[in-house]
Amino acid sequence: MNTQIKTGKTALIMFIIAAAVLSAAQTVVTTGISSITSDFQTTTNIAQLVYSSFLLVLGVMIPLSAFIARRFKVKTILISSLAIFLIGAILSFISPSIEILIISRVIQGIGAGILLPITQIVLFKVVPEEKWQVYMGLFGLIIGIVPALAPTLGGAIIDYAGWRPIFLIFAIIIAILILISMVAVKLEFETGDYPLDILSLILCILACSGIMFGFNNITKDVSPYMVIPIIIGVISLFIFVKRQFNIKTPLVSLIPLKNKFFFAGTLFSSLLYFTMCGLNVIMPLFVQSVSHYTATESGLILLPATLVMIVFNFVGAIIANKIGVRKVLILSCIFSIVGYLAMTTYTLNTTMEYMAITQIIRSIGAGLGLMPAVTWTIAIVSGDIEDATAINNTVRQIIGAIGSAIAVVLMTLFAGGKITHSLISQEAFAQTSFLMSVLAVISLIIVVLYIKDEVHDLI
Repeated sequence: MNTQIKTGKTALIMFIIAAAVLSAAQTVVTTGISSITSDFQTTTNIAQLVYSSFLLVLGVMIPLSAFIARRFKVKTILISSLAIFLIGAILSFISPSIEILIISRVIQGIGAGILLPITQIVLFKVVPEEKWQVYMGLFGLIIGIVPALAPTLGGAIIDYAGWRPIFLIFAIIIAILILISMVAVKLEFETGDYPLDILSLILCILACSGIMFGFNNITKDVSPYMVIPIIIGVISLFIFVKRQFNIKTPLVSLIPLKNKFFFAGTLFSSLLYFTMCGLNVIMPLFVQSVSHYTATESGLILLPATLVMIVFNFVGAIIANKIGVRKVLILSCIFSIVGYLAMTTYTLNTTMEYMAITQIIRSIGAGLGLMPAVTWTIAIVSGDIEDATAINNTVRQIIGAIGSAIAVVLMTLFAGGKITHSLISQEAFAQTSFLMSVLAVISLIIVVLYIKDEVHDLI
């Protein structure tokens, strides 16, 4: 065991570094959506797929994590996931069209979707159980800080050299990590011939992508591009769910969802993530396209709020242990409601300082709520922790992808089809922000009805 722990340290360090880099790729493009829209002469709805498609693929890949961990060696998983991401980064750098760019982001999402959940599995297997909390806290801090800095650094690069060099930098870093991993990583776990239900995987992909693309194509008039994908997605989801309950080796067991408290906790964290991902797209759009600030300034406005949210991920967990989860989640909802209502007051001339302060208020709510809610939800069905974690992470990731799409669609619809430096776009942002506050109110109702301070309070 000591030999395994010693051998695993290098592997764990490489996984965490790689996970941090790939996590940064998730958010780095948010400040570049306006530039991408302009360069490819496309719509904002299409350009935001560069962000939301990455999130979607992450969600689709999470259910595969248990299968991948059981079937393939650790070193193979690390190098393969990095190699897939490298291909996507190079393709993004040279992409001649928005379609190729979106495809390249999907490829990057596959690489990240493999590596991120596997990193947690490696951590749990290498680190002694009594140190899990410490190492998970460190892991959360690292993969929280790096994506937080990414939009600001990305914005500076975009203002100086455009959005393409961002992906060249990623390609260089990933290539170096691959070379180091080939030499340094020697940890291996026992693998076996674990079956993969291909039909479940296909149904999962159809359900997730169909629903997301359908919502992304919402317009003033009902169109086949909206209705058909949503119908395909909903039908696939229904068949997927039914199949998971009726096959011997499901892609992911959905039994935890039968617990109403687990369902409520998952719904709460998903709604919170929905608004967070939606805001990640509409805030840079407002700052750059409506208020006419630069990409760098857009990143600077969001950076303090993001850092505060990371800090409150830890603060929320600590407070929850002292005063109870329910009280912390109520505080989370209150801060979120106040923050989103404050966003409805933004104008064409709102200062960077005011936007930064109100975003901090909103981020306190997000930070207080997410980690305590996820931890409480998983604890409810701790006897089925692997499937519960997969369900919670998958649902949250997919809802986030849908949230980023719907937020842009709504803002564009409210703006009359185009987001510009105008009063109608200002009002469109206010209306979208108000809807976010309504979701926060719904989250508060869920907390009041279903969330208790301790898991044993449910017995």
